[in-house]
Amino acid sequence: MWNGLVGVAKETYTASLGEGVVPRPLMMPLVRGELIRLIWVRPLKVGQDAFAGIAEFANIAAAAGADEVVLAWETHDVATACELPIVGPAPCLNIALATRDGHVLHQFPYSEQLLSRSSEGWASVAPDWRPAPAPQPGESWCRRSRPR
Repeated sequence: MWNGLVGVAKETYTASLGEGVVPRPLMMPLVRGELIRLIWVRPLKVGQDAFAGIAEFANIAAAAGADEVVLAWETHDVATACELPIVGPAPCLNIALATRDGHVLHQFPYSEQLLSRSSEGWASVAPDWRPAPAPQPGESWCRRSRPR
């Protein structure tokens, strides 16, 4: 299942970059291992609206009763939208698998191979996927917020 979800995310990013756009962050809620649907974040404005739009994903996962959530986003795109510094490899497709027990971040860095440029200056690129660093496990936010 995991390889299939990663494949879908990479194929989506490859197709979108080829059309000159970076896909919005994507969420894939799962219930008992079954994919419920693919959900893209709504169109975002730079700044607080981007934070709010991304945070709204949590409500969708909760409403679906998800016990696992796969999130995908592009490092540079989200950092720019949220007006944050870029941390980690960029450009990079990030895919996190989150459960109640914690999360694991998988990073898929790539370089961009220029395919064409429009008269308006938009670039159509193809990702050249680079070797992925080791997955980075993390503690659950639920665990950290529970009283000890």
